[in-house]
Amino acid sequence: MQADTSSLWLRQALQEPALQRLDRVAATAGKPGGRVDWTEPDLTHALAPVTAALQADLLPNARLVRAVWFTKDATANWGVAWHQDRVIAVAERHEIPGYRNWSLKGDVWHCEPPLPIFAMLRFVRLHLDDQDAANGAMEIARGSEVEGMVPETKAAEVAARYPMEPCEARRGDIQVLPMLVLHRSHPARTAVPRRALRLDYAVADLPAPLAWRGE
Repeated sequence: MQADTSSLWLRQALQEPALQRLDRVAATAGKPGGRVDWTEPDLTHALAPVTAALQADLLPNARLVRAVWFTKDATANWGVAWHQDRVIAVAERHEIPGYRNWSLKGDVWHCEPPLPIFAMLRFVRLHLDDQDAANGAMEIARGSEVEGMVPETKAAEVAARYPMEPCEARRGDIQVLPMLVLHRSHPARTAVPRRALRLDYAVADLPAPLAWRGE
């Protein structure tokens, strides 16, 4: 395990049998940047080794509460500016103060929770391919999570105050990050694939009557 102020790495945490199961899921994951239903039995089974690795080494109470699929290759190449991901997936909508920007994505309710909720979440990145600057690896503004919820219009300005860390990874590496760390990625400069799953893990319950999706 390798640590710094803003991220934890579980290097080579997954071996080939587990990665090959995820390869098969990835082949049917749909469009790049699309949400995937982690409650489907095939994906639940394929992601079980990820959850087990996190529970063993870092987060004993972790449970998966959201999943998004990303790929860059010869047919899909894109970049994204500095930003935070501030959306959670919940079982049902309930009008509770502080929970806002509700949207129904597919059949799943999403919203932006109040700031304290982000402390019970971790942003986990699972790498299915080697990733570096050439194929558009993610970059983080290390330590920027201390800024709390940053307006989109201020994200680049705030990120510039912090050291930039390229998140270079090998196939099977898992990176664990604070939910509110500012991050970005550039378009790839090569057609070498860059596949990854962004996984949100919760370490505590939401306040009733809200519940995480899948519970």
